[in-house]
Amino acid sequence: MSPNEQAQWAGHLQTPVIFNHHAPIEINSTTIQRIDLNPIRSTTKPLINEERVLILTPLRNAAPYIEQHFDLLTQLTYPHHLIDLAFLVGDSTDDTLAVLSMELERVQSRTDKVPFRSVKIVEKDLGVTLGQDVEDRHGFAAQGPRRKAMGKARNYLLASALQPDHSWVYWRDVDIKDSPKRIIEDFIAHDRDILVPNIWFHRYKDGVDIEGRFDYNSWQESDTGRKLSSTLDKDIVLAEGYKEYKTDRVYMARMGDWRSNKDQEIPLDGIGGVNILVKADVHRSGINFPSYAFENQAETEGFAKMAKRAGYGVYGLPNYVVWHIDTEEKPGNA
Repeated sequence: MSPNEQAQWAGHLQTPVIFNHHAPIEINSTTIQRIDLNPIRSTTKPLINEERVLILTPLRNAAPYIEQHFDLLTQLTYPHHLIDLAFLVGDSTDDTLAVLSMELERVQSRTDKVPFRSVKIVEKDLGVTLGQDVEDRHGFAAQGPRRKAMGKARNYLLASALQPDHSWVYWRDVDIKDSPKRIIEDFIAHDRDILVPNIWFHRYKDGVDIEGRFDYNSWQESDTGRKLSSTLDKDIVLAEGYKEYKTDRVYMARMGDWRSNKDQEIPLDGIGGVNILVKADVHRSGINFPSYAFENQAETEGFAKMAKRAGYGVYGLPNYVVWHIDTEEKPGNA
């Protein structure tokens, strides 16, 4: 090799130099756990990404409804190996825990694709003494204490069950009568932070099916409601549909028709708790169910208020109907 050829050959070579090189740190202690939340997403393609869904149901004196609850859960078309179930049983005086345990054993012992990925039962008594009849549960005087207690129950359940790899949290009450089998996929497709359906019920009178509107906790705020809130003590919890406080809010229950476009959306300021799909990161960010008056709302309505304050979107589907049991309430409150 001539001197010129040697200079030309060496001219394109640069040896890398590492200054202050640090060897990797190796952690071997079994008491240290690393959790990387960065890959966890709530996307519109959850089946491709194998996104896990957590279904949460608080229970109190719910024994009569549990079998039907599982009949509907087992029909859900979202892959059951991606679904975790969790229940909170509290302040029950009936056989809720036993019936729940037997139903779970029946479902989880199957050898087909029906069993779910995992199940958790949380027991926590919160000192709730209100009766379960219509007057006790839905009378005006009961609403503040009842909603605060329900908010606390939901928070205990959420804190006990939410895992780092959950992408979605699906709150589903035990007393749903019927709902679409594809409800999880249908809701995820909307890609909303928080989404609720319309809640109706069937009532049969003289052989005629009367479609009743059930949940008046999903609403849009009004000027009357804003003015009223500005005059109330901060510890007062507003309850919808009662003559004691006039709000003029727009109720989603009075909108829509299940025969119309099920994907029509409307923004909401308050939501009911019968059926809620939430992106898990909303909860991880600290948005829970106030067991106190937050902007004069508690539990699910307070949850919606808190979420909107934090910049999250809260929406409802007026034409997407989930059917609740008929509680035989007398008309006139709302």
